[in-house]
Amino acid sequence: MSTHSNKVAIVTGASRGIGAAVAERLAKDGFTILVNYSGDAAPAEALVQKIEAAGGSARAAKADVSDPAAVRRLFDTAEAAFGGVDVLVNNAGIMTLAPIAEVEDAAFDRLIAVNIKGTFNTLREAARRLRNGGRIINFSSSVVGLYQPTYGVYAATKAAVEALTSVLTKELRGRAITVNTVSPGPTATDLFLVGKPQELVDRLAKMAPLERLGTPDDIAAAVAFLAGPDGAWINGQTLRANGGII
Repeated sequence: MSTHSNKVAIVTGASRGIGAAVAERLAKDGFTILVNYSGDAAPAEALVQKIEAAGGSARAAKADVSDPAAVRRLFDTAEAAFGGVDVLVNNAGIMTLAPIAEVEDAAFDRLIAVNIKGTFNTLREAARRLRNGGRIINFSSSVVGLYQPTYGVYAATKAAVEALTSVLTKELRGRAITVNTVSPGPTATDLFLVGKPQELVDRLAKMAPLERLGTPDDIAAAVAFLAGPDGAWINGQTLRANGGII
């Protein structure tokens, strides 16, 4: 374990996929982790046990990030259990794809509620409550730049996250808190793979010059860089962790 052993990180949407990889990596680096989940507790509790079995410290906490009261309780839980929060990783998000002409109102509203309002809710709490010298790491997507068909609303929500990042960076002047965004490309997670034919997956994997899909561990490494001492001078940036796809 590193000198981060006295630092506390909230990772939203951390029960599986990229979020779980981020939680594990930060725990390995010495952070105490609050594993946030919104639905089934079992994967989150299993991740906590895995982290603790490896010598780390973690606790699971349920909260729908689209609910401001639930987000406040999430930070309350971290403060009561660990004394405060040093790092926020805004990983929670959903992806629904359809041509703009075919997007249903309910799907649009849910994308806005989770991807934009959810990020806003956690950023607002972090701006008020994060300890000085902390780190905020948001998640965008490399579809902001690729702008493929069917990704219109999803890309719009992630472009909003990048805007929130830039503004909050300036608003936290004087507190030594960095705010950055990690923007993955195609990554081998359920969120990406479900519903896609294998031919499409193979084609997307070949688009990057490195000719493979990213892995959750690839993305976790980028987050760990921004959360660790080597990322201290990186602020207000979007890091496209995508193998060169754009």
